[in-house]
Amino acid sequence: MSRIYKNIFCLHKTLRGFVFIATVGVAALVFLGATLASSLLYEKLLEERSLETSREIAQQNFNTIYQVLRKGGSPQQIEEVTADSIGAFASTLDQIAIYRSNAMEGQYGQWRQAPMSAEVQQAMADGKQAVLKTPGHLLYLYPVAAQQACLRCHADTKAGDVLGVVAVQHKFETVKATARIYYVALFLILGLLVLLVAAALTTFMARKLNRSVELFRTKVDAFNGIKDFDQLDISKVDFGFEEFNQTFDNVSLLVEKIKGVAVDKGVLEFEIKLLEKFIITSNVVRDWREFIKTLLLDINQIIDAYALVTIFRVEEEAYECEIFWRNPPSEETTSLFEKILRKQLHDHPFFHGFTLVQIAHNVADEKGVLPELSIEDIELQTKTLLLETPRIGGIVGIGVQSMMAQDNVRHMVIGSILTTLLNLVGSVKAIYKYTKDLEHYATRDPLTDLYNQRMFWELLGYEVGRSKRHKQQFAVLMLDLDNFKTINDRFGHHVGDAFLQEFAKLLQTAVRDGDLLARYGGDEFCIILPEAADTQAHMVAQRITELLENFSMEGPDGYKIKTTTSIGIAISPNHGDNPKDLFLVADNMMYKAKRSGKNAIAIPNEDEMAEVFRQAGEKSIMIQNALDQGRVVPYFQPICNAASGQIVIHELLMRIQLGDQIVAANDFIEQAESMGIAHKMDYQLIEKAFIQIREQGYDGMLFVNLSPKALIVGEYVARVSQLAKEFNIAPSRIVFEITERETVSNLSLLEKFVLDVKLQGFSFAIDDFGSGYSSFQYIKRFPVDYIKIEGEFIRNMLHDEVYLAFIKSIVTLAKELNIKTIAEFVEDAEILAAVSALGIDYAQGYHISRPSAAIHVAGNVAAQEPEMLLEE
Repeated sequence: MSRIYKNIFCLHKTLRGFVFIATVGVAALVFLGATLASSLLYEKLLEERSLETSREIAQQNFNTIYQVLRKGGSPQQIEEVTADSIGAFASTLDQIAIYRSNAMEGQYGQWRQAPMSAEVQQAMADGKQAVLKTPGHLLYLYPVAAQQACLRCHADTKAGDVLGVVAVQHKFETVKATARIYYVALFLILGLLVLLVAAALTTFMARKLNRSVELFRTKVDAFNGIKDFDQLDISKVDFGFEEFNQTFDNVSLLVEKIKGVAVDKGVLEFEIKLLEKFIITSNVVRDWREFIKTLLLDINQIIDAYALVTIFRVEEEAYECEIFWRNPPSEETTSLFEKILRKQLHDHPFFHGFTLVQIAHNVADEKGVLPELSIEDIELQTKTLLLETPRIGGIVGIGVQSMMAQDNVRHMVIGSILTTLLNLVGSVKAIYKYTKDLEHYATRDPLTDLYNQRMFWELLGYEVGRSKRHKQQFAVLMLDLDNFKTINDRFGHHVGDAFLQEFAKLLQTAVRDGDLLARYGGDEFCIILPEAADTQAHMVAQRITELLENFSMEGPDGYKIKTTTSIGIAISPNHGDNPKDLFLVADNMMYKAKRSGKNAIAIPNEDEMAEVFRQAGEKSIMIQNALDQGRVVPYFQPICNAASGQIVIHELLMRIQLGDQIVAANDFIEQAESMGIAHKMDYQLIEKAFIQIREQGYDGMLFVNLSPKALIVGEYVARVSQLAKEFNIAPSRIVFEITERETVSNLSLLEKFVLDVKLQGFSFAIDDFGSGYSSFQYIKRFPVDYIKIEGEFIRNMLHDEVYLAFIKSIVTLAKELNIKTIAEFVEDAEILAAVSALGIDYAQGYHISRPSAAIHVAGNVAAQEPEMLLEE
C-alpha cells in the first residue's frame, strides 16, 4: 500500500501525471456531480409520480370500498373487496385498513383492525384527508363523512359527521433503491471510459513533450561552464504547444542576458586567489619587479596575456615606462610595441607635451616563446587604465596586452584586477623608493651626503676594535664652524645649508680616500683618520683650516661669506681606548680651541687629559646628588595639532635643579647612563610629572623619552604602569619614545620591551625618525604609533628639495601604515603652515612653545605666541 501511495505521489510531480490526474479528477467531479444531480432529480420526479400513482390507486380503492359501504356491505364483503384490491396492486399496495368512529363502534361494534394511531385519530377528528410518509411507505387517510343517503341507515348521525377512516398504505422505497442501482452502474461504466480517454490523452501529450524535454536536457547536459554559453541554444526547441514555446523563448532571452553578466566560477576563484597576493610584504618591497612578473604569469591562468605595462611620473613633465613580457619578445615586436606606446601616450590629452624618458623591458619567463605581434594585435588587444593625475608612487597608468577582447567576462575581471593592481604597484614602487632612500639616509646626512651621527658612532666603535687588534693608532677630529649662527641669522637657513654643503666638499678634498667624514649635527663635523698619529692628524687639521681660509661663498646680496673652524683632536689609544672617551676628549679640545680665540687646533697634554676626566667625575657627583636629593625636575614642551593649532600633547623632559640654575638633559644624560642610574632618574621624573598632571587637571597625552639603557631594566614598564595606576592616569595617554640615533645593538631586546609596553596599554614612538639606519627596521618590526620626523629635515625643508622630498616620503609611508607623524623644530609660522599642508599630524618646536615647568592645560599656538616671543 505504501508503494502505491508513493507512486501516486511521484506521479503528480510530473507533467504527465499532472495532466492525467487533472483530467480524471475534473471528469470525475463533473460526471459525479451530473449523475448525482440527475439522480436526485429523477428520484424527485419518480417520487412525485409514485405519489400521484399511489394517490390514484388509493383513491380508487377508497371509492370501491365506499361504494360497498354505501350499499350496506357486510364486513365479509368489505374484506373481500380489500383483498381483491391488494391482490390487484401487489407490487405497490401494502395494506388497506378501515377504522370506525366511536359512535359507529357503539352502534355496530369494533372493526377487526389495528390499533388506531394518532394520525388516524386526527383525521377522524377533523375529517380531512392526510398523506403520511414513513420509511419505505406512503399512508393515505380518507375520512368517510356521512352524506344524506347515509342517514337512512345511520339515524343517529347527521350529515357531515365522520363515520370512519379508510387507510391505504403503499410501498415506495423499492422504486428509489432500484433507480440508484442503475445510476451507480452507469457511473462506473462511464468513469472507466473517462479514465481510458484521460490515459490516452496524457500519453499523447507526454510523448510530444518528452521529445522536446529530452532535446533541452541534452543541451543542458553539454553545458559545463560559462564558456559553453555560446553552444547553449534553446530557442530551437519546439514543445508542440504555443504557451510552452513562448515560455522557453523568454528562457532563451534570459540565457542571452546571463551571458553578458555571468562569471565563471574558476575565474572568480582565480581573482580571489590573485587578490590575496595583493598584500605588501617586505619581499614584495625588496623586488617589486619580480612581484609583477609573478602576477603576469598568474594572469595567464585565465587569459593569454603577452605583456603588462606600467607608467610612472619621475619628474614634473617626464615619465618612465616598465614593460613586463611573459616571454622574450623579438626585436621587431619590442620596437613595434615601443613605437605604438609612444604614439598612444603622445595622442593622449594628459600626456601631451610630456617626455617618455625611459622604457625598460623585463621578462617573466625566459624559457617560453612569445608570438610575433602585429599592429592590430597591440592596438586592439590591450586593456589600459590611465589616470589624469599621478597616484602614490607616481603611477599614472597600467595595461595588459592579451586576447581578452574576445571574452567580455575576462575583460571585466582583468579591468577589476588592473584597478587594484594600479594602486598596489604604485604603493609598492613608492615604498620601494622610500626604502631605498631610508637605506641611504640611514647612514648618510641628507644635506651633505657625509656619514651621519649614527654611522659615526658605528664607525668609531669599529675603528677602536680594529686598531686594538692591529696595535695601531688612529685619530678623531671634532670640528665646529666658528660664528656659523651669524650666517643663518643674516642670510637664512637655506644659505647656511648651502655653505655646509660646500664645506663638506672642502673636507673631502682635505682627507685621504680611506678617511671617514661625518656630519655630527648642525655645524659640527667629525673625522676618523685610520692609522694616523698626532702628527698626521695635526697636518690634516691644518690643511682644513688653510682650505677654509681661502674659501668663500657668494651670498644673495653679493656678499662674500667666509668663516673659520675650531678643531679638537684625540688619538687612540693615547687619549682613550673606547669611543666615548675619545669623543669626550676631542669634543673638549674643540671647545678649548674656541676658548683660545677660535680658528685653532687643540691636542690635549697630560694635564688637560686629567682635567677632562676630573670634570667628568664632578659631573657624576652632581648627578648622583641630584638623584639622592630629589632635584630631578620635569619640564614640558607642548605639541600642537598641525591643522588646528590646539595643544594636545606634551613631551616630558628631564632637568636638574642646581640652585637657581636648570641643567638640561644634554649636559648629563650620557654620564647618567654610564653610571647606570638613568632609569632611577626616570622614575623620579615620571612620578613628579604625574603629580603635576593631577594637580593641574591635564587630560592630554604625555610623551616620555626612553633611554636604550632602560631596556635591560626588567621592572621599568611595570614600575611606570604602577605609577600610572597610583595617579589614575590611563596608559593610553602615555607614549614612550626612543631616539633613533641611539644605538640599539639588540633589536630582540627592544622588541620584547615594546611588546611589554603595548600589552600594558602604552603607545610607542620613534624620535628623530630618518636620522639613523634603523628607521625602516623599526616600523617594519615594531608596532609604532608615532614617528617624530628629524628636526633638521623640517627646519630646512622650505629651501632644500632633498629635505622636502624625504619628508614627503616619510609622511606617505606613515599614512600607508596608519602611523601618526610629528614635525620637530617648527620654528616659525611659515614652517608650521608647510607642515600642515604636507599632512603632518602634529607640530613641535619653539614656534609652538619652549619647554617650561608648567603644563599648558588649554590653548593653541596663537595664544602661546606672545609668551614664546618674549622668551626667545
